[in-house]
Amino acid sequence: MFQGLDAQRLVALFVAGWALLSFPLLALWDHEARVFGLPLFPLALFGIWVLLIAALAWVVEHGRERDPAASDSARPH
Repeated sequence: MFQGLDAQRLVALFVAGWALLSFPLLALWDHEARVFGLPLFPLALFGIWVLLIAALAWVVEHGRERDPAASDSARPH
């Protein structure tokens, strides 16, 4: 499925997500500040989550572009 650099990127994304969503770094966002009327903490959580999903999608799609045989084998016949 995923080999080499793609697998390493997926593991790095997992570790980055774990670190970004852990308590010490999340505590940086836990203030009474508001952005456009929205509390900063949930906004930061949603932003981090969206960035992680976008990075994951980029890694998966970029790997398919480099290896067209892998994307062909994933399609049903």
